[in-house]
Order: sequence, then C-alpha cells, then structure tokens
Amino acid sequence: MNIDALIEKTGGPARIAQLTGVGSEAVRKWRQAGTVPPKHWPALLQLPGITLADLTADLPEGNTQETDRPQQKQNLSTSTPDLKAGPQSGAEETLPPAGATAVLVLADGTVLWGKGFGACNEALTGELCFCTAMTGYQETLTDPSFAGQIVTFTFPHIGNVGTNPEDDEASRMVALGAVVKEDVTLPANWRATEDFRHWLKARGRSGISGIDTRRLTRLLRDKGPQTAVLSYPETGKFDIPALLDKARQWPGLQGMDLAAEVSRPARSWDKPVWAEMLKGAARPSSDSELRRKRRVVALDYGAKDNILRCLVSAGCEVEVLPATASGAEILAMNPEGVFLSNGPGDPAATAQYAVPAIQAVLEAGIPIFGICLGHQLLARAFGGSTYKLPQGHRGANQPVKDLTTGKVEITSQNHGFAVDENSLPQDVTVTHVSLFDGTNEGIAHKTRPAFSVQYHPEASPGPTDSFYLFERFVSLIDAQASDNRSRKKNTPQNDAAKGA
Repeated sequence: MNIDALIEKTGGPARIAQLTGVGSEAVRKWRQAGTVPPKHWPALLQLPGITLADLTADLPEGNTQETDRPQQKQNLSTSTPDLKAGPQSGAEETLPPAGATAVLVLADGTVLWGKGFGACNEALTGELCFCTAMTGYQETLTDPSFAGQIVTFTFPHIGNVGTNPEDDEASRMVALGAVVKEDVTLPANWRATEDFRHWLKARGRSGISGIDTRRLTRLLRDKGPQTAVLSYPETGKFDIPALLDKARQWPGLQGMDLAAEVSRPARSWDKPVWAEMLKGAARPSSDSELRRKRRVVALDYGAKDNILRCLVSAGCEVEVLPATASGAEILAMNPEGVFLSNGPGDPAATAQYAVPAIQAVLEAGIPIFGICLGHQLLARAFGGSTYKLPQGHRGANQPVKDLTTGKVEITSQNHGFAVDENSLPQDVTVTHVSLFDGTNEGIAHKTRPAFSVQYHPEASPGPTDSFYLFERFVSLIDAQASDNRSRKKNTPQNDAAKGA
C-alpha cells in the first residue's frame, strides 16, 4: 500500500497526525519519503484494518532491519505491556506480548491480547456481544439467554463486588466468557462470599482483562456481531491462525436452537422476590389477593430464577415445564395462566416445537404472558416472523415506550433477535416500542388473553419500572376466571336447575 493510500485509510492527514502525535509538516515529509517512520507504527497498528504489511509494502531498501523493531516493541516488550491497546488486524504472531496470558481473536482478523483469569481454556468460541449494564455482572453471566456468547462489559470495573450464591440466575453458567477493561480486584462488598476470578474458575469459564472495551464496542456497533475465540491456554502458547480459522468456521447463532440445551427439568417454584426488592416493587393491593394463588405453568426456554420469584410475589403458584413440553402436557396441568420465559438462540429454530404448544394454549383460551424469547415465540404463534438485529440490545438502561399509557420505562434487555412488526396479523396490536431504534418491544392480541414484551421486567439488579406487567398478567388471569364463572353460571343446565 503506497503512502497516500495509507494516509487515506487511517482517515486523512489530520487523523494520522493526531494518532501519531506529529504535525502536518511531518506528514508532508512522510509523503515525500513514501513511508511512515517505524517508530510510529505501533500507534497505527491499533487501527482496525491496518496491518504490518500495509506499513512495510513501500519501505525503501536498506530499512529491512527496522521492520522488526516496532513489532518487537508491540508484542515482545520486556517492559510493562500496553495491554489496553486497541484492536490489531491480521496479526498472526504466536508469541504474546510480555505479561499477556490470553487473547481474543475475532473472525474479521482483529487480535486483542490481555490477561486471562478464571479457568484456562484453549478456545471458547461463540458470538461476541457487549452489555452496557453498570451492575449485575453475575446475573448477566448466569442468565441462560447468554448461551453461546462471550460478553464484553462496557463498564470498566467488573468483579469488584465479588459474587454470592443468591445472585445466580440459573444453576449453571452458560455464557462462554467475559471481556473486561480493568484487572479484577479483590471483592469489596459485604454480600460477597467468593472472588469473581475463583467463581469463574469453578464454573470452567475464562475471562480476559486489559482490553480496550470502548474501542471493541465501537467495532461491534459498526460491524455488527462478530464470532470470536477467547483463548487462555494453560501452556501459554497461541496459534493465532488456528484460532482465527476456528472463529471463521463457527456457524453463528442464526438457526441455532439453544433453548432445549439450557432448559431445566420440570419443577415447582415457591420462592418470592428478595425482601429488599419488595420494598420498591408494586404488589397486589389486598391480603385476599395475596392469599389466592393462580395456577401458572412457566415454560422454561432458559428462565432466570428471578422471573419465577416475581410470578410468586405477584400471587402465582408456579409449576415449571421444560422448553419441549407439548400442548397436551401443558393443558394436563389445568393452568389458569401460562408464562413463556426468556431464552437463547434463534426463535425460528425453537419455534419448531414451541409454537404448536403455544397455539394449543391459545386455542384453549388460557391467558399467556411472554418475555424476551417468549415474546418472539408468541409472535410466531400469532403468525408473525422474527429477524436478527444488527447489534442486539443488552443492558439495564434501555428506554421503552408503553403505547397504551404513553409512559416511558427504563428497562433491562438481552436479545439479539426481534419481532418484525410488519409481519403481524391485524388482530395483534403493538403495545411497546424501543426509543433507541424503534424496534418492537411488546404486543397483545385483540381478542385472546395473550400479551408479551421483549424486555426483562424482572431484572435485578436493574430498574423496577416494569413489575406492573406481572400484575397485569395476574389481572388477566382473574378476569378470565371471572368470565369462566359467569359463563358456567349462565349455562342451559344451570338455567334448567333454577326453573326446577
């Protein structure tokens, strides 16, 4: 690549001067010389798309010894390494920088070195995503919806409050790994029972610190989801070309049914939300409403435990069935309501067995409430379709407008697919919309007792703006029960009995 093309690729003369810390006169001299001095290469190698080959292609003869110096300084420094450097593209160096023990390799060729923590793994491969939540990293990593994903945390201080058994959202961690900026510190929280690094190691998962997560997030924002490999080998040896090939061979989440993999066996659930949450969350308005327990079957496509707690606190008696439960199995439990949980993977794949079961419940006239993947599956049961989002929504600060009330909620979200509003039939109305990108966040059927939202009303930690949805579900169950009693009371048999 000639010098003029290189300057344009970096963003123009002003940009390359800013990146390398020189003036415009220096850039002019580089044009005359036909090359950038090697001492400035490390700064340029941080840019996505700039490779060592770009910088050496037109290097004048006699400078061949210089070509190794920046690479050695960048990757083999004996001083403290700059592990927070930005992405490098096209790197195939198998020796890590001094102090680096892990690497993150993206399918586009980006290579990021850092410090590994948690359990050693040769190659954890999945979709790289980013989460903007400032708290709740333990909840995030144990949320089954993150199956098949490596989570980049945009908040720099991850692990600083440790971990504890109460904050797990499932019995095991299915997220593949964690990408963080700062090194994990000792826990500083009265609730902590275990260091985050030890917690991660006990679950066989890896983390990598020292990554410029801000730059990485911009890359994901601009290029969309990337397949990545997180490697933290016990040997300390890296085969970058092999890791890159592994990243490029991974098929991606589209078309994957992961719900059946993370779903847990049938079980009863009777635990309410934590006492601290109850102080701020809305609850049924009378003791009589609390005493009456509505029989609810929750379909576990990857349910977080706090969803089940919220159902209990709203006045439900919860029986959980696995994702693959049939319509007959659901109806055999004689539920007053059916809940469709969150979960991972492509809704189009899970729909193959989930939609017939949901449609059986709809035909029976039983109230349905769905969230996240459950929302997408309900839309498909109505006859709609879903699609993969360019970046996805993951974080605890997502604004959503309730079109039925005009109110705006700050919501917690974790999804990479969305409902296509244009595919919905006329008897389905849109109830919620994202104020970030206008995508669908909620639907309701006009004639059947069924509704759903894309976000997580149960999030903890996170906003409690949306607890009313659990109460709405309970009210729907009560209204349906009242209608059923009225219809039963007015049947011809009852009229005949009155006449007798």
